[in-house]
Amino acid sequence: MRELSTDDCKTYLEQATEKPLLLDVREPWEYRIVHLEESRLVPMREILQATGSLDPAQEIIVICHHGIRSRHIALYLENQGFTNVVNLSGGIDAWAHNTDRQMPTY
Repeated sequence: MRELSTDDCKTYLEQATEKPLLLDVREPWEYRIVHLEESRLVPMREILQATGSLDPAQEIIVICHHGIRSRHIALYLENQGFTNVVNLSGGIDAWAHNTDRQMPTY
């Protein structure tokens, strides 16, 4: 599993010709407060049911609040045969504090 800082992730997303899936594993109430545009919400507790609808070959950047839940999900996906999984280090909180200070925090 790779890790990307929020600044590196932002740059990567701006330059990527093929966009990765931004998989947000937080709870719906967290997602309503703040999320990255074009991210897909699949709460951590629902990942087992959602795994079948994900493409194991697609690049997936997993996002949570601080990067802990997303790391667990990224490891889970790798164990399920997903080959291109990235954890957003520091999560949406680091994005809001370091990369886009206009974003709401909680």
